[in-house]
Amino acid sequence: MKLNEIRDNEGARPKFKRIGRGIGSGKGKTGGRGVKGQKARTGVSINGFEGGQLPIYRRVPKRGFVNVFRKEYAVLNLGALDAAIESGRLPAGQSVDEAALKAAGLVRSSSKFVGVRLLAKGEIKRAVAITVSGASAAAIAAVQAAGGSVTVTAAPAEAASE
Repeated sequence: MKLNEIRDNEGARPKFKRIGRGIGSGKGKTGGRGVKGQKARTGVSINGFEGGQLPIYRRVPKRGFVNVFRKEYAVLNLGALDAAIESGRLPAGQSVDEAALKAAGLVRSSSKFVGVRLLAKGEIKRAVAITVSGASAAAIAAVQAAGGSVTVTAAPAEAASE
């Protein structure tokens, strides 16, 4: 097989319809749009319109509250951290910060995340000094029990609200 012999499977792409090319084509004059009316014209935007009936997005009551100031953190579990150190993606003896975690591919770098939060899912077997934006109390206790240390850079929620 050669590159110039590669073809799509038969029927993989539908044949292009030449519309509006005379009445003999079967799709001439109105171009398959029927006659007159809003949908026969260009710029039709009727999503959510229900013929004058009150649309469902207005009939259904609005519930809940969205906090626009909420801070979202990328999650890092202890088990994933331990596995990365064991596999050699993270240095074993050195301190680990958020930049090293992103470089190792442990946390996603996204504009919606303000930092990394360490959680206690899994277990850690070796001592590691880690600097993150947030950490759960159980995660800090587990790292300290393994002989490591956790430095939290972001202020706790209780202290920030006072």
